[in-house]
Amino acid sequence: MRFEEINGNVFYNGDCIAGTRAHIPDDSVDLIVTDPPYGINGDRLHQHYNRDEAFVVDGYIEVPASDYGEFSNNWIREAERILRPGGSIYIVSGYTNLYHILHALRGTHLREVNHIIWRYNFGVYTSRKYVSSHYHILFYEKPGGERTFNLESRYGAGEKGPENGSLNYRDREDVWCINREYKPGQAKNKNELPTELLVKILQYSSNEGDLVCDMFLGGFTTAKAAVGLNRRATGFEASKQVFDLKIAELRDVTPGSLLPTLRTPRTGEPANRGKPWTDADRETLVSRFTALIESGETKKRAVEILGGELGRGRWAIEKMLKKQRG
Repeated sequence: MRFEEINGNVFYNGDCIAGTRAHIPDDSVDLIVTDPPYGINGDRLHQHYNRDEAFVVDGYIEVPASDYGEFSNNWIREAERILRPGGSIYIVSGYTNLYHILHALRGTHLREVNHIIWRYNFGVYTSRKYVSSHYHILFYEKPGGERTFNLESRYGAGEKGPENGSLNYRDREDVWCINREYKPGQAKNKNELPTELLVKILQYSSNEGDLVCDMFLGGFTTAKAAVGLNRRATGFEASKQVFDLKIAELRDVTPGSLLPTLRTPRTGEPANRGKPWTDADRETLVSRFTALIESGETKKRAVEILGGELGRGRWAIEKMLKKQRG
């Protein structure tokens, strides 16, 4: 099977079922993120979407609906084999053949963690039924080891939003509203997963240096996000046209290049919680609060900013402000 190696990461141009059997050892992959063919005449999807397909790369390989059940059983068994104990797998699926994928998963020892709904923009146009604007993301684990789930990788457990709700809780709800990416004038694969979605999965379910596999590379978006987050990556793409184009793009991705773009979560207890207020602390509190309000910040946002600057909790800030203002 033809392959290309980039910065120590190996990618294969061929069928993932035969390819994993030949090239990927048992229990060697930390995370699988993949978007298999949907078995719904993918070469004619443009007839249902209001978008320009002029720049979509030829060579999309679909799976006949009559073969989809056996196809799902075969590749999911290989995914189970190559995952390490405690490893995670995320499978993106439409609803048409979702039951085949669920049936295949139930024939393994993989265990469901979450059934996520990904809602996107610009769904399939309809006139006699509701618009379809979501995909399913099946999140499963391989029992027998510790599963990676970085609880505060994106938001600290104590971080609050504008309505005083938990940002961490909201980010971890199982309905994700993430827009698909459209790249006018750029060569692309059909139905590429957005970088925002992949980064979220990779942040929660992997660490730097982990091995991430995509059984169906397609637009290589999983591989690009993994490399950009300083993970190792591998995977398979059956189409020669798609593989040749996207492997060239991947060569331009610098390992770790996405890390500086990540939000830094605020974690742990406030540094000065429980410590006495000094006269200097109180003077800073009042002067900074006044300046923030005069600059147009709301009281709630000003208190949040001061909490970070002074290392104090929200209640401590509000209580001292009330005391200082009489």
